[in-house]
Amino acid sequence: MALMRQSPWLALNQLHEEMGRLFERSLVPETEIGASSVADWIPAVDIGEERDRFVLRADLPAVDPKDISVAMEKGVLTISGDRKYEGLGEGDTFKRIERPTGAFYRRFVLPDTADGEHVSAHDANGVLEVIIPKYERAQPRRIAVEA
Repeated sequence: MALMRQSPWLALNQLHEEMGRLFERSLVPETEIGASSVADWIPAVDIGEERDRFVLRADLPAVDPKDISVAMEKGVLTISGDRKYEGLGEGDTFKRIERPTGAFYRRFVLPDTADGEHVSAHDANGVLEVIIPKYERAQPRRIAVEA
């Protein structure tokens, strides 16, 4: 008879990971509904607003900039592309694969203050940065009331 060691914490960890995978799709924001049907994975994005622009940063490690598409149409910014599978040498195998590969797709509806004609994007160290300037608006002015 062989003795087997049981680790309740290991089993709990595995259950937690499986539950996370199960509910991962249901936690996708409503703006991303439909993206899962055309995308294999969804990159994490931070969006910030500054006085004169919006800054969007998307984590796209190991994605070649030539495989990234940034498009602007009717006030909607679309980021899409493809992360290629990086295999090991011939005859080698992975023991675990956690980084997603394949197509990604994100869409963002921009506010009316965003200037879609002057959007710029660049990639540095696996982070795509998209700069969306704001329209210059007329500054409010005080109107004197005459008596």
